[in-house]
Parts: sequence; structure tokens; C-alpha cells
Amino acid sequence: MDPRFTLHHWAAWAPGLADPVAWQDWFAAPRAVVGDEVPALSEMPAMMRRRVERLGRAALQVAYRALQGAPACPAVFASRYGDMQRSVDLMRQLANDGAVSPTAFSMSVHNAFAALFSIARGDRSNYSAVAAGAETAECALVEAIGLLAEGAPEVLVVYYDEPLPEPLQGFSPEGEFLRAWACRIGPATESGIGYTLQAAAAADDPRDAIPADLQLLRFLTGDAPSHRRVVEGRQWLWRRA
Repeated sequence: MDPRFTLHHWAAWAPGLADPVAWQDWFAAPRAVVGDEVPALSEMPAMMRRRVERLGRAALQVAYRALQGAPACPAVFASRYGDMQRSVDLMRQLANDGAVSPTAFSMSVHNAFAALFSIARGDRSNYSAVAAGAETAECALVEAIGLLAEGAPEVLVVYYDEPLPEPLQGFSPEGEFLRAWACRIGPATESGIGYTLQAAAAADDPRDAIPADLQLLRFLTGDAPSHRRVVEGRQWLWRRA
């Protein structure tokens, strides 16, 4: 399998960061991200849009923008925790009332946003939902590269996360904020971005100023020759060829 790919288009969203120029400025000088904005998500029919909370709107908004009118393609949706706020609300409802809303439950499963995106667009392309702990963003890209190796002309990768709600906030890494990003990738030709994964002799990398998935996005959308990350004895090394 050729581990290389090319980046065709990308989009990202967080409160106050809605376009590539704003993101590149933020990557150059990260700062606290706060705000109550909600993506408009005007691309999705209103009756479906009303079922989606803030995290889902962010994920679906960048998915639509990254496709940007391109033909349908396989999609990999990825999130370390998913819509945990909805899951916590359902558990509280179950504890208090002994039952939960079937509609709310259907939107709490990890592939809910991917399914809704497929239904709203009438797209029968295959999709998957990835959760791989601290390496979720990396594993999502590997999944997409595998789909390219199987012959897909393009693959859409969508990543989204937000801070964990009470009573789980103690498990949320520092510096977390609501965010979502998506990129459309294709097979590499003469050049491209590739990766290697191997055992690491060093300990985990010291924490960067921004979440790990955004470190990867910063590399994908910038011009740095490489990006290295060590986590739990594994070294991910991404390079531009």
C-alpha cells in the first residue's frame, strides 16, 4: 500500500475561526478559543438540521465545505469522544425516568453524524466512524489511505471533538475546545504526504500549545517538511515527499 496522499481541499470550524485564513493566523499564534457560535449548516435540510446539536453542526459544516461540490466519495468520520454531552444527558434521563428518547439515542451513537450526512445528501458511498483514543486523527487518515489503496479516487476525512461535560471533565485533556475539521484527500502522484509508524525509544512528546489533531492539521495545511508525534511508545512521522 502506498502510504502517500495529496490534500485536495480542507475546511475547519471553531468559535471565531471559520475560514482558512483565520486558521492559518491562529496556527501561527494560538490563543484561547471561546464563544457560543453555532455553524449555520444551511446546506442541510431544516428538518434534519434541527436534530443536530452544536458538535454535530460543526462536524457536518466542515464536511460540506470540504466537499465543495465534488462528486460523492467514501468518508471517514472521527472523534475521540463523540457527542458525549448527549450521552450523559441520556444516562441522566435513564436514571431519573427509566427510559430514554429513541430519537435522542439515535443521535448519540458514534456514527450518527456520518449517517445523517449520508442521508441528507442521498449518498450511498461507504462511510466509517473511528475512535482510537489519543491517536484518533492519525488513525482516521490511515483508514482513508487504505480506501485510496482500494481504488477510491478521493476520501473525505472529518474530525471533531469538544471538552468533556460534567461529571467527566476531569478526563478531558487541557486546552480542549469545540472544533471540527475536514479534508478531502486523493492518491499521490509524483509527490505527496506520507507517514511511518514505529516503536519510539523516547517518551511521549511534551504537550504542544494546541490539541494533537490540530497539530496534524497544521502540518497538512502548511509547508513544514515533517511532523512527528510520540504517544504511548509509538512514533508517528509524517513527511512531505
